Amino acid sequence: MAGTEVTRLIAPAAPRGSKVAVVSPGSYPQEETLRAGVERLAALGFVPSIGRHARSKAHGFFAGSESERLEDLHAAFADAEVRAIFCSRGGYGSNYLLRGLDLELIARNPKPLLGYSDLTCVQTWLLDRAGLIAFHGPMAAADFSAPEGVETESLLAALQGDAWSLGPESGLRALQPGRAAGVLYGGCLTVLAASLGTPYAPQMAGKLLFLEDVGLKPYQFDRLLRQMLLAGCFEETSGIVFGEMLHCIPEGRPPEYLDDIVRRVLRGFRGPIAMGLRSGHVSRRNATLAFGVRAALDLEGEPVLTFLERATHPARG
Repeated sequence: MAGTEVTRLIAPAAPRGSKVAVVSPGSYPQEETLRAGVERLAALGFVPSIGRHARSKAHGFFAGSESERLEDLHAAFADAEVRAIFCSRGGYGSNYLLRGLDLELIARNPKPLLGYSDLTCVQTWLLDRAGLIAFHGPMAAADFSAPEGVETESLLAALQGDAWSLGPESGLRALQPGRAAGVLYGGCLTVLAASLGTPYAPQMAGKLLFLEDVGLKPYQFDRLLRQMLLAGCFEETSGIVFGEMLHCIPEGRPPEYLDDIVRRVLRGFRGPIAMGLRSGHVSRRNATLAFGVRAALDLEGEPVLTFLERATHPARG
């Protein structure tokens, strides 16, 4: 699982007033949620531009053909006026883009790419191969369309090059106490596991990990963690943060039902383990994380995840 070290790319900040692109690398969005999300982006102070093929449909669940989705993503990176790129939604299909991604084009034009779920494979590949910091955060149709869908504080801090931290107000709670620091990395558990054994396998070993998913049955959650354990993903990992794990607890079970699975599968893990951080598939207020930057996890007192580096270059005053 070892990878070649690459130079980290930190994009210029994308403050309010910036032009932002909205693209659909995976599945297509519903028109009403896309419209509502774009309106909310504009109300927050951004100037959204919807990709040419963002509303396209192909083969039942893709947002257009592979070439059309690549065209929109590459065009957003190449456009000098675009300061950040928001995915409309996840769904499925981003893995089709991996072989066609123009890493040199993207490296010449670094900018925040925000998404989660199916987008995890694209984000980790761009981080591992091009050094582009990944922004695990709200998507236009999936989160901005909901009244309380976005935690704006962390989003704006990440995009503007400010410092930020997340704690109990974002759902973070301690499962196994301790303190750890390291490069934050991760995303959707199912997508990360599905990439193992391929040339696009994520480079998880030795990181401070964030793992989240939605709608898993308990045995599926157990199986995915076990698969990652056997693949060496937790080797030298400093700490682990789990997301809200929305709709993963069977009806009638207590909120801590998944805790026992984590304790059992990771019983030999010595670092701190946190649960509940609302980023990705969440019930409300989707928080923004930055993968590829150093962060510190403190679960000795009030739980807090602090970003030790800025995710973008702030504008000079």
